[in-house]
Formats: sequence, C-alpha cells, structure tokens
Amino acid sequence: MHETTTLLVEVGALLLLLGLLGRLSRRVGVSPIPLYLLAGLAFGHGGLLPLNASEEFFAVGAEIGVILLLVMLGLEYSANELVGNLRSAAPAGLIDAVLNALPGFAFALLLGWGWVAAVVLAGVTWVSSSGVIAKVLGDLGRVGNRETPVILSVLVIEDLAMALYLPLVTALLAGVGLVTGGIALAVAVLTVVLVLAVAIRYGHLISAALSAKDPEALLLGVLGLTLLVAGVAAKLQVSAAVGAFLVGIALSGPVAHHATELLSPLRDLFAAVFFVFFGLVTDPLDMPPVLLPALGLAVVTMGTKLLTGYLAARRAGIAEPGRWRAGFALTPRGEFSIVIAGLAVAAAQPVEPRLAALATAYVLITVVTGPMLARLPDFPWFKRWLRRRSQVRRPEPVPAAD
Repeated sequence: MHETTTLLVEVGALLLLLGLLGRLSRRVGVSPIPLYLLAGLAFGHGGLLPLNASEEFFAVGAEIGVILLLVMLGLEYSANELVGNLRSAAPAGLIDAVLNALPGFAFALLLGWGWVAAVVLAGVTWVSSSGVIAKVLGDLGRVGNRETPVILSVLVIEDLAMALYLPLVTALLAGVGLVTGGIALAVAVLTVVLVLAVAIRYGHLISAALSAKDPEALLLGVLGLTLLVAGVAAKLQVSAAVGAFLVGIALSGPVAHHATELLSPLRDLFAAVFFVFFGLVTDPLDMPPVLLPALGLAVVTMGTKLLTGYLAARRAGIAEPGRWRAGFALTPRGEFSIVIAGLAVAAAQPVEPRLAALATAYVLITVVTGPMLARLPDFPWFKRWLRRRSQVRRPEPVPAAD
C-alpha cells in the first residue's frame, strides 16, 4: 500500500510539473520537448531528486508514448499519398540520407565507439522532428506556403525509411549475426509492402469495421488494434513503432479523422512521459563531457539539413526565399532521434554508455535553436541580404547592337 501511495505521489507531481512546463513553453513559443527532457534529467539517476517508485510506470508509459506518436503520424497520410510522395520525393530523400546520416556515422567512428553505435548515431542525426516542424510551420503561418509540400515530402520519406531502419537497428542491438539481421530487414520490407498493399486495396474495409459514430468504441478499437499490431511487430523483430505507424496508414476517411481527435490527448500525455523517461535513464553527470561534441555535431548536421531543404526546394522550382525557409525548417531533431537512442539504451548488450547523453544534448541543442533559425528568413536584414544576393547573381543586360 505504501509503494502504491508513493507511486501516485511521484506520478501526480511529475505530470503536474509537465503540465506547467508545457504551458510555459507555449507562452515562450518553443517546443516543450527540451523542457520534458530536462525534467527527466532532474528527477532521474544522478538528478536533484531521483524518483524510484514510478520508474517502472514511466518505462511502460514511454513504450506507449512511442507507439502513439507513430500511429498518429501514420494517420496523417493515406497509403496512396505515401506511395505518391515516395515516387516524387525519392531523390530528395536520398540526398537527405547521405548528407545527414553519414556525419553521425563518421562522428561515432571518430570517437572510437564502434560500427553498431555509428549506425545508431547515423539515425539520430538523420531524422528531423515531424512534431516540432509541424508546430513551427503552424506558428509561423507557413502551412500554405509553396515550400511546405517539399518539407512534408522529406519528412514522409524519412518516416518510411525508419520503417526499414528501426528493425535493422533492433537486430544489430540484439547482437544477431549478418544473416539474422538480413532476415529481419527482409521481414520488415515485406511487412511494409504488404501493409501498404492491404491499405490501398482493403483500407476502406478496415476503417468500416471501426465505427466513427461511436467515440468510445472507436477509441478502444483503434487503441487496441494499434497496441496489438505493435506487440506482434515487436515479437517479429519488426519494431513496435513501425507496426503502429502502419496501422495509422491503413486507417482512412472519417475513422482516421475522428481517431486523430480522440487519440491526440493520449498522444500528448504519453509522448511527454516518453521524453521524461529518456531523461530519467540518462545521468546528467554524463552530459558535460559530451556537450562540446554534441554542439559540434549539431552545427555540422544542422548545416547539412539546411542544404538538404535548399536543394530539395530548388529541385521543386521554389524561389530562393522558400529554399532557405525549407532548409531552416528541417533543422530540429526530436522524437525519432530519442526513439533511436532509446533503443540503444534499452539493448540487452550495452553499445556505448555516452550515447544517451550525447543524443540528449544533441536533441536539446537542435530543438531549441531550430525553431529560432526557422524565423531567420522573415527578418528584414535577411530579406535585404537575399535581394543583394539576387542582384549580384543577375547577369547584366547585353547592350543592343547598333
């Protein structure tokens, strides 16, 4: 009874604190993710006031948080939209992977962390934060801008790539051999293709089985289906997160719309729990030694992300101001980076003890500075610089012949 009482006190106090931090972040106009991570660091191992009774609760809540983040992401797209984006934005996705995954991979090798840690850090630096970017675009009134579809296409390609990357990383972290890892990747590819085919052909039947007219039944049905598929996917070594993402893709129409509304509060709750839990299992005393490396990695990969967005927007025929807006908007990393690092932390065989601290510091830097950088193209001095740049690059008119 005493343990239950302590659990309620710890969970209640921390959730109340998260609510206050979330409100503060919205008043300031920044993402709440860094504040949630800092709260986890303050109350975790080596923090100011370690919480022991509630750690198991937050561990389970963190798993559910990842699943809800991914199913909500899947609900934003139909299978047809994903296939269409995959065809049109594949070159931009390839540029994105090369420019942003390779620095993380090379950085880990330079630190002497080994190739498994290098593959993990490559994923951390590769993927932008869909949640943070969506909020930034909404706050800055850029949802209808011409460059926004380019930004979303890059994010969709990254989401699809994660459906293949996460099972591969899970297999590597489990210490399996090359053959077993190849089988895991093949199963992941087959699963993604199969689910996309089912979603395109039979998605309406799946949605029809879940009535959008009964909110209670819809909430229980979608949540139950998501957790079930995520659990089965985890058993097959495909990753629970990928299973949840594919469930979201399979649902469509009014069911997807109403499910998004019903699941949003749960997503916000358990996503906050996930970020807190990552901070809880990261010792803040491990962060000072990796702070400078994290800052250097952030500077390099924010630059490569800026180049990614610029090149993708130029390829789509967007004018130069829109290219810069696209590049700066893509710089924040967030939920997926923490998910990937969290897999390494939870691995049965430890990969690199400093990886979690480096990933936390890295995400904090990009999440705080990314939204600030996204505002740069709106400043008058930046617009004047663009005008001078265009005038310098504009060729002088050739005088007419006499």
